[in-house]
Amino acid sequence: MPEALTVPSEEATSPAAAMSSRRMWAILVVVLIADALDLLDATITNIAAPTIVADIGGGPALIKWLGSAYALALGTLLVVGGRLGDKLGQRRLFLVGMTGFTIASALAGLSVNPTMMIAARLLQGAFGALLIPQGMAIITKSFSREMRTRAFGAFGPMLGIAGIGGPVLAGFLISADIAGLSWRPVFLINIVLGAVGLVAAIRVLPHDDGDGDLRVDTTGSTLLGAAMFGLLFGLIEGSTNGWTLVPLACLVGGVLAFGLFAWRQSTAADPLIKPSLFKNRGFTSGLIMGLAFFAAVNGVSYVLSLFLQQGLGYSAGRTSIALLPLTIGIIAAAGACMVLIARLGRTLLLIGLTVTFIGVGWLLAVVTAHGTAIAAWALVGPIFVIGLGMGTCFGIVFDIALGEVDPDEAGSASGALSAVQQLAAGVGSAAVTSVYFAGLVNHDVRHAMTLSLWVVLGIVVVCAGILPLLPKKAAAGEHP
Repeated sequence: MPEALTVPSEEATSPAAAMSSRRMWAILVVVLIADALDLLDATITNIAAPTIVADIGGGPALIKWLGSAYALALGTLLVVGGRLGDKLGQRRLFLVGMTGFTIASALAGLSVNPTMMIAARLLQGAFGALLIPQGMAIITKSFSREMRTRAFGAFGPMLGIAGIGGPVLAGFLISADIAGLSWRPVFLINIVLGAVGLVAAIRVLPHDDGDGDLRVDTTGSTLLGAAMFGLLFGLIEGSTNGWTLVPLACLVGGVLAFGLFAWRQSTAADPLIKPSLFKNRGFTSGLIMGLAFFAAVNGVSYVLSLFLQQGLGYSAGRTSIALLPLTIGIIAAAGACMVLIARLGRTLLLIGLTVTFIGVGWLLAVVTAHGTAIAAWALVGPIFVIGLGMGTCFGIVFDIALGEVDPDEAGSASGALSAVQQLAAGVGSAAVTSVYFAGLVNHDVRHAMTLSLWVVLGIVVVCAGILPLLPKKAAAGEHP
């Protein structure tokens, strides 16, 4: 971070001092558009997956890969994308990422078979990894201290709206069947949003040259990508087509590649993640807990959508409405946590885990008792409570994990945590849906759903066991 942004006496010489308030707000809007596109495309397949598979085929494997492919590419390349922005310039990478993301969205909307769809989702995630890190870096470098605080405060509500908008928009577009295109407008609408964001970015983003001398650890990036691909592909292939030599070899290869990645970080001249972070018990515990929790809740969101559509016969539109209490709960809890985190610290995470456990347990009891004869009103309570638990943990788990990280490690730590969050989305949707389909014996949807919920409850308990290892207080300072 430039000295002008950290030393008040030099504030007048910073880029922010010469930038008008109107332009800073315009930059914030552009960054929010990019982040909203990411969140929309991370959540739309929760609703759209059954309709897409019914049209182009692919069965359970495609349902699993629709979310996992996007999260895999995004999470694997997110840290690399941030480093490339530092090297080549944030504005340049932002424009490349926005352009590529828009083109990849068009390819997804025009897909005619599962292979084309998965390739398009991988491209979306890859270009998203170039796009997303640049916005935060631009704000950090260009905004005044006061404006940064206001900007970061806008992220929670805006992204909460996008979180609602993804499933709701997907359900509306599919139900509307615009021009007989069925699910395709779910992706094609990104052409409009991406074009608007790109034109605005060209006009308002500040120019920067980057640091051409900065090195990017391509070996470490390759090992991380191989590790994540091996683990996800092995998990999905094994649960779909049986645990033959291929999926088992992929899982073993993924574990080995991850071990080599960890070794590489301790020996590389310019590692993606600072080795000292792995010696920080609070940080590594937060990393593991974040991976487990985000995987569990992303997985339960996905299988809940499948259960509503495949088990209860809901349309895509009705499913999106049924899931609204989940996102409303997330937003309500996340807003409250912004006030409570300084006072409660790690205890607030325990409250969030407890509420999540209660909500999932409540839903398990309802599904066990009523199966596919559940009345719509009976789902509102447990889904809302799950949302409250998710929202409580979403907003603070990484702030707590950063509580004992040194200031010079904060950038690397934040990038690692963001990457883990994205990877967890892929792992969660793959793992929990794998359990769901494995439990779909004789098309018994109730058994599949209850089995998935038991797995999620187990993961929440594991997270509670890790909790005492985290720092007691959140990191001081500003967090988006």
